Amino acid sequence: MTKVLLASRNAKKLAELRRILVAEQVSGIEVLGLDAVPPFPEAPETGATFEENAAAKARDAVAATGLPAIADDSGLAVDALNAMPGVLSARWSGRHGDDLANVALVLAQLGDVPEERRGAAFVCAAALATPAGAQTVVRAEWRGSLTRSPRGGNGFGYDPIFVPDGDTRTSAELDPAEKDALSHRGNALRLLVPHLRGLV
Repeated sequence: MTKVLLASRNAKKLAELRRILVAEQVSGIEVLGLDAVPPFPEAPETGATFEENAAAKARDAVAATGLPAIADDSGLAVDALNAMPGVLSARWSGRHGDDLANVALVLAQLGDVPEERRGAAFVCAAALATPAGAQTVVRAEWRGSLTRSPRGGNGFGYDPIFVPDGDTRTSAELDPAEKDALSHRGNALRLLVPHLRGLV
């Protein structure tokens, strides 16, 4: 069994990757999260792009553990905010990972923006780095628009205010399998599947 590290402490991301590998019939890979390996210093996300941050996180994880590693950086790009919060999505309100404050700030910033200009995209860059020095970075986007108030209890981050194109439900109202099939992270992780098969 080949061990692959997902450089995240987010249990939902870990479960998502495991579901995708099952759905894509990838066997022989055991996905571990950061909680399953000895702690190591995690560099701050200082890249100007999602791709730079994902690649740096994956390289750091390989260097610290000797395991092939996947890392992602994702966020929300709002059309009316010139593609912000972007790489600052997790700390848009000033505190890292405060989902409620981040969502509230984006909604406040879009307070007077009409429906037709509330377009946005979830963006995900995912990187796979190996101990041999190989690196693959992929990117996927999920287009939609933003509601005026949060709805739904699934997901995390900006999911409760993001309505995917072609749907009337927010990302937080989709069930996990639906979200995996559509989402930016699901699509980015699927782009890595052929490279993961090559590790087995």
